[in-house]
Amino acid sequence: MANVAKKRGRPAKAKTTAAKPGRPAKKAGRPAKAAAPTTVNSVVAKAEKAVAKAEAAVNSAATKLTAARDKAAAATEKAAKTKTAAAKRTAATAKSKVAPLAATAKAARAALAAAKQELTTAKRIAKLDELKAAEEARVEALEAKLNAAAAADLEKAIAAFTKKWEKTRSAADAKKIKAAAAKAKAKLAAANKKAAGSKAKPGPKGKPGPKGKPGPKPGAKKAAPAAGGAPKRRGRPPKAAAAKAAPATGAPKRRGRPPKAAAPAPAAPAAQTPSEE
Repeated sequence: MANVAKKRGRPAKAKTTAAKPGRPAKKAGRPAKAAAPTTVNSVVAKAEKAVAKAEAAVNSAATKLTAARDKAAAATEKAAKTKTAAAKRTAATAKSKVAPLAATAKAARAALAAAKQELTTAKRIAKLDELKAAEEARVEALEAKLNAAAAADLEKAIAAFTKKWEKTRSAADAKKIKAAAAKAKAKLAAANKKAAGSKAKPGPKGKPGPKGKPGPKPGAKKAAPAAGGAPKRRGRPPKAAAAKAAPATGAPKRRGRPPKAAAPAPAAPAAQTPSEE
């Protein structure tokens, strides 16, 4: 048994048929679109029938013309050999029939060319109609797709706007409700305070008046001053009027400091009453 030489280095990796993890395998290409069923155009079908009829007429005229030419050639050859009057008349008759058949064949070929031209025009028009119908169908499909997308986008936009509007409106309404509640609370507190103050507590009784008459009530208003008297003024009393009624002495007024008033005379002793004696 031969010794197998060992190979140095890293051993070769085993080949695996399993797909590697990570990026998925490429998908197969898009399947070919099925060919749209072609509808036979009535104008094209009519033109095709006309072409087929013209071709048949051309073939028939060509066959007749060939036969007439062959017959005329044979009659001419026979008349040249025999040189009889009958053979010459037959050859002349055969030759006379070739020209009308040639004209008929020429007309058939012209009719065939016209029919083919009409068929070409019909096919071109039909192709244009098909292209137009295909483009219209494509535009209609795109319009339907855009309409569906617009409806979906509009629904999303309405939902987003409604959510935002409801959030903003809820915040504004909550603010108004909070202000109204605070106002109502303050109003209620003021009403409670006013109701509590209206309950008058009994105050101290007034002092008794003279001869046992009840004195004035604590909350009673004071009597107003007499009509001739001046109203009482709080604070420092006003200075006395400088010009008082001067004594009726007839002496002229003196400027400067007035003289000192004379000392009052001593009062006389009061008379003794009998009780004091």
